[in-house]
Amino acid sequence: MTLAANSGTSFSPSIAQRAPSRKQRRSPSTSTLGISVVTLAALIGLWFLAAHFEWASPLFLPPPAEVLTQFSAVWADGYANGTLLEHTLASLGRIGAALGVGIFLGIPLGLLMGLNRWVKGIFSVPIDLYWGLPPLAYLPLLIIWLGIGETSKIVLLSLSTFAPICFAAQAGVRSVPAERINAALSLGASRLQLFTSIILPSALPEIMTGLKIAIGAGLSTLVAAELIAAQSGLGYMIMSAANFLATDVVFVGLIVIAILAFAFTSGMRWLEHRLIPWKGKL
Repeated sequence: MTLAANSGTSFSPSIAQRAPSRKQRRSPSTSTLGISVVTLAALIGLWFLAAHFEWASPLFLPPPAEVLTQFSAVWADGYANGTLLEHTLASLGRIGAALGVGIFLGIPLGLLMGLNRWVKGIFSVPIDLYWGLPPLAYLPLLIIWLGIGETSKIVLLSLSTFAPICFAAQAGVRSVPAERINAALSLGASRLQLFTSIILPSALPEIMTGLKIAIGAGLSTLVAAELIAAQSGLGYMIMSAANFLATDVVFVGLIVIAILAFAFTSGMRWLEHRLIPWKGKL
């Protein structure tokens, strides 16, 4: 009886110890992904129901099947002087150039603004002034100065991506703990070593957050830039379709922009995992 009792008690804890380990295998990212998939499916299902029961006129809310059919037609035959791929590549080229300018200028200037009060005092005022204005407010001025070509559009998009990247880099420098800097200096670190080993890695999480905000700002400004004096791009295609009440084509353009935004966000998450794997773990 004693042996049986002992064997039973020794067997139960082993089961109890293995059960939590199975639960621990579920990572938070996996559970979040499942919730996101269910939410997306629910939204698509709601769209199907709204179209099936005609909660809104098909002119304002086309059925998903009609949008899918129009997607194939625009991809194959094109719309507004270009195929869907050509419009997408035109928009990607503009937003890519704007992000390149924002990163190339915004990160160094933001780091300098965080390190030097003179640089911050000189550049913070003009950046704050233009960042508070909506892009459509100074788009006519850019057209007057630079014309209706690609230059005015890329400059407009670059202004929308530059400010959040610059401010994020500045905030990243300001967020570096003073104890970490003092510890590095006490160990004999040079200014270059202090910047490359302490300041820049500590500022990277804020910089990546600024890049995410810049991508969203750039995509929202992209449509506004392509609505005026453009002959290609997703925004131009959407505006052309809206003029003829082609709501299904408008939905096609919006879905493509949403897919691009999701792709950019996923890429930034992957880049965060590669560059700053310690984020959220310290």
